[in-house]
Amino acid sequence: MAHPHLPTTEAAVTAIREIAREFHLEMTVDDSIGADQTSRRTSSGAFAVLDPDGSLPHEAYVELGGSPSVTVQVFPEDDARITVDGIEFADVPRDAVPAFLRSVHGGLAHVKGRFFPPGWWLVVPVPGDVTYKELVPGASLTPWMNKRVR
Repeated sequence: MAHPHLPTTEAAVTAIREIAREFHLEMTVDDSIGADQTSRRTSSGAFAVLDPDGSLPHEAYVELGGSPSVTVQVFPEDDARITVDGIEFADVPRDAVPAFLRSVHGGLAHVKGRFFPPGWWLVVPVPGDVTYKELVPGASLTPWMNKRVR
């Protein structure tokens, strides 16, 4: 199952806003517009606002209230970095961000433990047979993670 295409950062922010409404979460957004403001722009010269192709890159940093703590940084390069209770998921495709957030807030995300090698993994399944997994560093889980151990 393909995710709906989100062609711009603003489309992704609108989709995140809908998720926040659906799950009754507070939301704050910081926008960075222009090559001189975005965090990963290396193709433009110093003090340039536009990319060489004349486009105006747009990046957004979104914080969602509630538990777990979630932040989303949407980049102009069609990807995002999502942090869930301090665990960072880098390079999530922009189109997958709404499904990822629905999984986290809808109860599909879970924590899986392993005896060898020992450790905890935060697992976020999304439609389309895609699963994002990140190691939880250290031995302590947040209260939200403890409730989701399988």
